[in-house]
Amino acid sequence: MEGKSNNIFFGLLGKNISYSFSKNYFSKKFINLKLNHHKYVNFDIEDIQNFPEIVSKYKTSLKGCNVTIPFKESVFTYLDEVDAIASEIGAVNTIKVTNKGRLVGYNTDVFGFENSLSPLLKTHHTKALILGTGGASKAVSYVFEKLNIEYYKVSRNPNDSKQISYRDITFDLLNKYTIIVNCSPLGTFPNINEKPNIPYQFLTHNHLLYDLIYNPVETAFLIEGKKRGTQVKNGLEMLELQAEESWKIWNK
Repeated sequence: MEGKSNNIFFGLLGKNISYSFSKNYFSKKFINLKLNHHKYVNFDIEDIQNFPEIVSKYKTSLKGCNVTIPFKESVFTYLDEVDAIASEIGAVNTIKVTNKGRLVGYNTDVFGFENSLSPLLKTHHTKALILGTGGASKAVSYVFEKLNIEYYKVSRNPNDSKQISYRDITFDLLNKYTIIVNCSPLGTFPNINEKPNIPYQFLTHNHLLYDLIYNPVETAFLIEGKKRGTQVKNGLEMLELQAEESWKIWNK
C-alpha cells in the first residue's frame, strides 16, 4: 500500500516513537473527515541521514511530516526552505512537501505553546524557568520573548548568560520566577517516577508548572506542584493545537 499514487501520506519523523501522539491523532482525524486515502505513518529512524530515503520512497505521495525528538534541529540540513519563525527559533517540527517536491520547514510548537499557556497567565507571571535546552525549549523561549516574560534556561551544563544550572535554583530565585516549564524528557512513560531536580519545597500557589509531556497525564513534576497548590498544565493541548496548525500548513 505504501507509496501507491492513490494514497496521500503524512508522517512523524523521530526516533523511538512507537508511543506517537501524532499518528493516533491524525488517523482519527482522517476517519472523522472520511479522508479514506489519507494515511499517517511513523518514520522511526535511527539517524537523520535516513530522512532522504523516506522522501525518495514516498515520492509524490508524501505531503507533510511532523518532526519530534531528536531531529527538530538536525533536519534543517535536508530542507529546501525554512520559514522565518522556525529559522529564528532554530527548530522545525512541521515539514510541508510542495507540489514541486520542495521541503519547507515550519514551527507550530510556538502556536501550540502560546495558545495553551496564555489563558493561565496572571499578572505576577513575569519571569520563567525553562528546564532543558533542546529543540522544544527554543519554541518556549521564543514565546516568552514575544510575551515579554523574562526567562532562564536551566541546564546541567550552562554555557551562556541566559542559562543557569539546577544548583542555582534557590528560594529567592523561585520567589521571582513563578513559571516553570519542563522541556526535558524526564517523567515520560514508562519512566514516570523521574522528575527534574528542582527544590519543589519552595513552590507556592503563585507558581505555574507546565510540562510539555502528556503521557502520563500527570507527571511526577506536576504532582509535586499540585501538592503545593500550584497551577499545573500538561502538554496535551499544546500538541493538539500544534497538530491543527500543521494541518492548516499542509492544506494551504
